[in-house]
Amino acid sequence: SYWTEEIVISSSRHRQDRADVAQEIRSVAPQDIERNNPQTTADMLGQNAGVFVQKSQLGGGSPMIRGFAANRVLLVMDGVRMNNAIYRAGNLQNVIAIDANMLDRGEVLYGPGSVMYGSDALGGVMVFESASARPLLTEGSAFVRYSTANSEKTGHLDFNYGKTRWAFRTGLTYSDFGDLRAGTNHPDDYKDFGTRPWYVERRGNEDIQVMNDNVNVQEGSGYEQFNLLQKIDFLPAAEWSAHYTLQYSTTSNVPRYDRVTQMKNDQPKYGEWYYGPQDWLSNSLRLSNVVTNSLWDEMDVTLSHQYNEESRHDRKFNDPEIYHRTEGVNLFAINADLTRELDKNRKLTYGAEVTHNIVTSEGEGENIETGETFPVSTRYPDGGSRMTTFSGYVQEQQKFSPRWIVTAGLRYSHHLLNSEFDDKTFYDFPFSSIDINTGALTGQLGTVYSLRSDLRFRANFASGFRAPNVDDVGKIFDSEPGSVVVPNPELDPEYSYNIEGGVEKSFMDRVTVSVNGYYSWLIDEMVRRDFTFGGQDSIMYDGTMSQVQAIVNAGKGYLTGFDFSIGARIDTHWSASTTLTYTAGRDKEDDVPQRHVPPLYGQGSVKYTAQKWSSELFAVYNNWKSWSDLSPDEQGKPDLYTADGTPTWWTLNLRGAYSVTHSTEITAALENIFDLHYRPFSSGISAPGRNFIVSLRQNF
Repeated sequence: SYWTEEIVISSSRHRQDRADVAQEIRSVAPQDIERNNPQTTADMLGQNAGVFVQKSQLGGGSPMIRGFAANRVLLVMDGVRMNNAIYRAGNLQNVIAIDANMLDRGEVLYGPGSVMYGSDALGGVMVFESASARPLLTEGSAFVRYSTANSEKTGHLDFNYGKTRWAFRTGLTYSDFGDLRAGTNHPDDYKDFGTRPWYVERRGNEDIQVMNDNVNVQEGSGYEQFNLLQKIDFLPAAEWSAHYTLQYSTTSNVPRYDRVTQMKNDQPKYGEWYYGPQDWLSNSLRLSNVVTNSLWDEMDVTLSHQYNEESRHDRKFNDPEIYHRTEGVNLFAINADLTRELDKNRKLTYGAEVTHNIVTSEGEGENIETGETFPVSTRYPDGGSRMTTFSGYVQEQQKFSPRWIVTAGLRYSHHLLNSEFDDKTFYDFPFSSIDINTGALTGQLGTVYSLRSDLRFRANFASGFRAPNVDDVGKIFDSEPGSVVVPNPELDPEYSYNIEGGVEKSFMDRVTVSVNGYYSWLIDEMVRRDFTFGGQDSIMYDGTMSQVQAIVNAGKGYLTGFDFSIGARIDTHWSASTTLTYTAGRDKEDDVPQRHVPPLYGQGSVKYTAQKWSSELFAVYNNWKSWSDLSPDEQGKPDLYTADGTPTWWTLNLRGAYSVTHSTEITAALENIFDLHYRPFSSGISAPGRNFIVSLRQNF
C-alpha cells in the first residue's frame, strides 16, 4: 500500500514501517534538503516538516509543535538527546547547531513522546540522523551557495572512505551570513513596522545613533557558523558494529536583534546586546548487536558526552559597563535500546536511560573604557547545579490481523536536581539551595486500522511528564523590558494527556488526503507569572527597577488543533500538494491564551520533474493573529507586534534544479518574489525580502 513505502525511526527508536505507527510523523529526506537549500536546520524544519519556526535573531530558530516549544519539545541527534538542564521555556535556538547538510534524514514525531524518549517530549520529538560512514565505498561531494537577502556565502565538503571493516566520513560546513535585508513592500497593516532607520555605532568613548542608508537592512544581524562531523564505523563481526560520532558546532558572536532595536526615553536602550559563540561538542559511541537470543534480536548501547557553552553580553546605550554572563553544561548519558520479536505478530521494545548534567554559571562586568572588571550576578546558581535522570521503558506492538495493529507502552522516569546559591551579595535569597526529587509513570496506547489498502485510521492516547530543570527553577534574567525572573524552589512537574486521531485516504494511487486532530490537557503547566521576592514585587536588576516574575505551576490548560494535507501526482512530470495547520490553546487558570500558539499557517506547491531538471512554484501563508489572542508573555513584547497583533502575510516563491552532468548540479531559487515585508509570529527580526539563491554541487 501507499503507507508501507516509508520507513521511520522516531516512534520506536528502531526502524519500522510508517503504516504501523499510530502517531503523526513527518520525514525530511536528503534530496529535500538539497533541493530547498535551507540556511540552517531550523529553516529546514520550517520548509519541510510542517513545523512553525520563531526567530529572535538571524542566528536562531525555535521550533513550535502543536503549541509546545523550547524545553517542552525534544531534540535527538543520532539517538542522543540534546536537551540539557538549561534548555529554557522561552524561545530556544539550539537546533541551528545541527548541520542540515550532513543529515541522512530528519523526522518529527507529533504529540507526547515521553514513553520512548522521556521528559521534555511533551509536544513532540525532532529526530535527526546524520549521514553514515559506509564501508567499501569512496565518495564525496562539495557545494557552494550564495543568497542575496543576507549575502550568505556557504561552502561545504564531505568525504567517505570505506574498507571492509572500517569506514570514515568527514563533513565540513562554513557559512558567513551578512545583515538581513527585509522586503520593501509594506502592507497597510505593517506600514513602517520592522524598518530600522538607525543603528548604534561606538566611536571613541561614545555611542552614536547612526542613520541607516537602507531602513529595510537589519543592520548588525549577521553572523558566522562552522560545523564539523566525523564518523568512524568498525565492523568486527557480522553481528557486531561500533559507531563513533564527533560533532562540533560554533558561531561567531550573534547579535540579539530584537534587543538592540528597543528604545527607552526616545533613544536606543542598548549600545550592545549579543550572544557569545554558541559552542556544541558531542561525542558518542554506539555498540550494536544483531543476533537472536532470549533477550533481544537487536541491541544498541550508546555512551555519549556533550558540552554546551553559551554566553550573553549586554551594555546600555552610552554606558561604559558591559555585563558578561557565561554558562557551561556537561551532559553525560548512557542509553540501552533493545527489540525482540516474541512471535510473527508481536514485537517488544524496551530499554533504559541515565543522564547527568553539570551546570556552571559565571558573571563578570567590564568597563570598556578602563578595562576594569567587577563581579555581577550570574544567570544560574553560582554554586553550580546537578541534574540526573533515571528511566526505563517497555513497549509492545501486537498485530491482531494484517489490518489492525495495537501498540502500548510505559515509561518510568525519576529526576534529581540540586542547585547551590553560595553568593548572596546581589540577592538575599531566602534559601541556600534548591532540591527536587520527583518521578512519574507515563503511558501510551495507540492503534492503526486499515479498512482497505487505500484507507487508514489512526488513534493514539499518550501521557507526558516534564520535571523542572535548572533553567525553570534557578535562573535570574530580564525576560522582557522592565521584568526580571527569579528562582522558585516550590516549582512542581507539569503533565499532559493527549488524544489524537487521523485518517489517510488515497485515490487511484494518485491523490492522498490526510487529516489529523488532537487535544492535549495540561496539568500544573509551568508558566511565567508575576511573583514576589523578599516580599517585594519589584527589584533592581542591572540598574533597572524590574517587575518580579517566576516560573510557577498554573493549574490547568489545553492545546488543540488539526492539520490537513493533500498530495496529488498528476502525471509522470507534474505533482501538487498543500498543507494547513491550525492550533489553539488557553491557560484555564488565568483564562489567557497559551504562549507558543502560532496563527493558522500552511503551504501550497506545484512541481514539475523531468529527467535532468525540476522546478517548483510554491506559496507560504500565515493568517492574522489579534492582540487579544496573544499570551501575556507576548503582550509584554510590544516591539514584536503591531497594535492589532501579527498581520496576515503570504509569499510566492520559485525554485528549481538542473543536472549539468550525472555528478554536477545547479540549484536556484527566487523567494518572496513580491518582496513583501513581514515578520513571522513571535519573531524579533523581519523575514528575508526578495531573495535569489544559487548553489553549485559537485559529487565525486
